[in-house]
Amino acid sequence: MGALTPGPSIDPALPVRPGTTLTGRRCRELFEVQLGSRFLDVAARVLRERNEGFYTIGSAGHEGNAAVAAALRPTDPALLHYRSGAFYLERSAQAGRLPEEGLRDVLLGLSASVEEPIAGGRHKVFGHPELAVIPQTSTIASHLPRAVGVGFAIDRARALEAPSKWPADAIAVCSFGDATVNHASALSGLNTAAYGAYRGLQLPVLFVCEDNGIGISVRTPQGWVEASRHPLIEYFHADGCDLAEVHDVARAAADHVRATRAPAFLHMNTVRLMGHAGSDVEIAYRTRKEIAADLERDPLLGTARLLVQAGLAEPDELIARYEAEREHVLKLAMECTRRPRLTSAREVMAPLAPADPPTVAAEAARAADTVVRERVFGALPEQEGGLTLAQAINRTLADAMALDPGVLLFGEDVARKGGVYGVSRGLLRKFGTERVFDTLLDEQSILGLALGSGVSGLLPVPEIQYLAYLHNALDQIRGEASSLQFFSGGAYRNPMVVRVPGFAYQKGFGGHFHNDNSVAALRDIPGVVVASPARPDDAASMLRTCLAAARADGRVCVFLEPIALYHTRDLFEEGDGGWLAPYVSPARWAETHIPIGRARSYGDGRDLTIVTFGNGVRMSLRAAVRLTAEDVGCRVLDLRWLSPLPVEDLLRAAELTGRVLIADETRRSGGVSESVVTALVDNGFTGRIARVTSQDSFIPLGAAADTVLMSEADIELAARKLIA
Repeated sequence: MGALTPGPSIDPALPVRPGTTLTGRRCRELFEVQLGSRFLDVAARVLRERNEGFYTIGSAGHEGNAAVAAALRPTDPALLHYRSGAFYLERSAQAGRLPEEGLRDVLLGLSASVEEPIAGGRHKVFGHPELAVIPQTSTIASHLPRAVGVGFAIDRARALEAPSKWPADAIAVCSFGDATVNHASALSGLNTAAYGAYRGLQLPVLFVCEDNGIGISVRTPQGWVEASRHPLIEYFHADGCDLAEVHDVARAAADHVRATRAPAFLHMNTVRLMGHAGSDVEIAYRTRKEIAADLERDPLLGTARLLVQAGLAEPDELIARYEAEREHVLKLAMECTRRPRLTSAREVMAPLAPADPPTVAAEAARAADTVVRERVFGALPEQEGGLTLAQAINRTLADAMALDPGVLLFGEDVARKGGVYGVSRGLLRKFGTERVFDTLLDEQSILGLALGSGVSGLLPVPEIQYLAYLHNALDQIRGEASSLQFFSGGAYRNPMVVRVPGFAYQKGFGGHFHNDNSVAALRDIPGVVVASPARPDDAASMLRTCLAAARADGRVCVFLEPIALYHTRDLFEEGDGGWLAPYVSPARWAETHIPIGRARSYGDGRDLTIVTFGNGVRMSLRAAVRLTAEDVGCRVLDLRWLSPLPVEDLLRAAELTGRVLIADETRRSGGVSESVVTALVDNGFTGRIARVTSQDSFIPLGAAADTVLMSEADIELAARKLIA
């Protein structure tokens, strides 16, 4: 720095060098932001050495992203990766906050303080509800599908005249590293953006790839990011170490997205300084020459050169400013370590799954005006007589969409075809293509659209066509949907109800991808509601509850629909209509409301309680009739909710008979029955317990399926053994 020769002084209002729009004054402001970001990384390592800090992945070398923030508006929703310190500080300054406020936000996160304004000590993330920065966890690339969903929701909310969290002319920005572009989630996000633009959809998303050439220790081949870019997404390139160039190119890219409402890809070449994280020893996989070359391109040195050569600063002055900022940030860091931290499980879990049952009950009882319902339905569904499970779900979805213009229904084949099983038939005609639409065949993208729509203020109801297909994209629920309220202290929510046709018993048709009975991965996700209705009347009420919980509490609900029961009409004998149920009129929705975690009991027998769900309900009821004929008094408990389990109802039913048989159509290992047994034992049940399940197997084609699935005969045999 000392070897630089200052140039002739210029007016700070003029460009800092010929050919750029970056003024001298703005360059100096962004230099201050870059300094602050650099010393946040230094502070992270100092705090770690003192065991007062708990996160050391930093932004050193990426400080050029301050100019990306400067090219955007503080109301543009931002989904940032973990090297976005300078972006965050500039966004904070754009919102009129003092420099100390942005610095303190990050330092409180590093020290895991409850006063950190987004995650409250649960994780170090960049996020703030007043800065339109949506926090992201470190699941690589998982935020790209959501970013596309946010861009989609901005313009879709405007078209629907529905409430939105973002201005109508906002654009979404999503940043990530070069190694991330190879991840399946990134490819889903980029492809969906391109697909949407190709179809003429408005998707204002700015993808920002900060390419430092290495992912932890694995090199990204030179030129790979540019070579692998999607040809249908407008491409912009900038040297991320040259603040003036980034400033101009980022503004051009942002202006393009804002004007065309189409996605763009901003590729910034950066360097990575100070290693991947505090524990990373770069010399183990990089040469000293490579490390030295990155140091020569340090973006702070590049910005300092701009200022000195423009005559806006002396080298010694900038060095003094550098040292003063170091002292200032480290002092702030020490102050932040003295702020309170989380001390109990209750504190930690408070924002995980907030529940307000009275509000949910009131919300679930709301319906559109009769005039609106008559216009939607013609003949009202409560006048139709007995409905099948599929019909009850269809009518409930229509009622929900009639009430709330922000409800969107989408997925593979749900619109024109009306779903593979006809469950959404007629909804496209009733509500139009802006609210009922078919998506591309990619489950990550479907859930990403839902995540982005939910966080933007809409209420998405995506369909994953089969339960087996959900596993392709489970991280969108585990890493994104379920964690957002937790890592934002409830400041951000992504309400959604994911409809999933599933389970087995389709008489051997389709094999394991169409007959999947694995729900263990869903039930392991904290805070997610897993509903499993069996009967049409329960399905209608439970779906209204899920929609209400999403709307009122921001809950993420997975609604598992038993395919084999969609069109079932009879219970005991052909033509008895025992599996049909009338659609309840809105006047009775309040009294028929089913709270989350409440079971349904059938019968009053005193000898045996059969605990079951889904297809098992019909099978158990049929078995119970035969057992009753043999003087075995049975009651059947339909759990209805697989997460959270209805433990109180389970214990009550178990104590009434002292014998519990769990009829579980999922697998023996990792299935629902394991949790039911645990719940009984943990709560002191001392009676007899047995279980009958499906085998630990995938489900084959044809009659062979019956060999691995739980059957009515299995239930009867197990019941007799338990009674004996």
